[in-house]
Amino acid sequence: MTVYFTKEHEWLSVEGGTATVGITNHAQEQLGDVVFVELPAPGTALTQGGDAAVVESVKAASEVYAPIDGEVTEANGELEGEPAKVNEDAMGAGWFFKMTVGNESQLATLMDEAAYNAFVEAEG
Repeated sequence: MTVYFTKEHEWLSVEGGTATVGITNHAQEQLGDVVFVELPAPGTALTQGGDAAVVESVKAASEVYAPIDGEVTEANGELEGEPAKVNEDAMGAGWFFKMTVGNESQLATLMDEAAYNAFVEAEG
C-alpha cells in the first residue's frame, strides 16, 4: 500500500487498482470540528482536481477534490452519522470514499509523505 498526498490536503492510499481517499490530519486541524460531510455516490466519475466531496466544520465549508481520475466504488457511510470521525482519525476511520485508479500515471503528480510534510511546513 502506497500513500500519496495532494497540495489541496487530500490523502490517497493505493492498494491494487483501488484508492481510498480522505483529508489529511493537517486539513482537519485547520478546519476544526467537522460537523457534516457530503460524499459522492458510488458510480460517480471523478476527474483529477474536480469536486468530489464537501466537508463542513464549525469554521468553514471546504471542497474535497479528486486526487486522480476514477470512479467512486464506495462512500464511508459512517461519516454521515459521525462526521467527527474525520477529526478523530482523518487518515484511518475518517476516510471519505474509495475509487478506482483510472489513470495510474497521475500518481506521479502527487507527493509522498516527506514531500507533503515539507509542503505544509513551507506553507507556514
